[in-house]
Amino acid sequence: MSHDSSRPARALQWTALGAYVAVVLALTVGKSFYQIGLLWKPENQRVRELLLVPFQLVRESPTIFGVVFDYVGNVAFFVPLGMLLVVVFFGVNRPVWRAVWIAALLSLGIEVCQYVFSVGRTSVDDWWCNTLGAFLGAYFAVKMGPRWHKVWVWLALALGVVFAVLVGLGDRLGDPEKVVG
Repeated sequence: MSHDSSRPARALQWTALGAYVAVVLALTVGKSFYQIGLLWKPENQRVRELLLVPFQLVRESPTIFGVVFDYVGNVAFFVPLGMLLVVVFFGVNRPVWRAVWIAALLSLGIEVCQYVFSVGRTSVDDWWCNTLGAFLGAYFAVKMGPRWHKVWVWLALALGVVFAVLVGLGDRLGDPEKVVG
């Protein structure tokens, strides 16, 4: 079997996808079990809230920053996932839609787990923003073509390593008494 030298090896593709999914899971359902610097208090992450009204945050947020951070952040969070899914499923029919369906199901699973295990706020807005982000990432990856696949894979692997180091450093990155959320 021949291997296209412009694309990373399959094992590396799957490792990068696994690393990114691990980061996604850690930041969505795992924040009550660890701390990175001053970003959040683990005990504040043990909540069960169900937000099923679309754009509820837009109507209820006291600041525009919270709205922008939440919506743009959720879209941006799944862009790399959409890109990596296209890399892994390159050459199959409809790689963008395959990536979108997988990401939508992953996001739905995350939202359900957040509610069932009381580890976050279950939000319909998070789900559709994540799905939109995966679509944008998948579309972008297809348009950029396979010559960029190595870049997406190596960036995901680097992110996984950086994230692991940050988790390892934990609250040593700042004064735990100054954590706000």
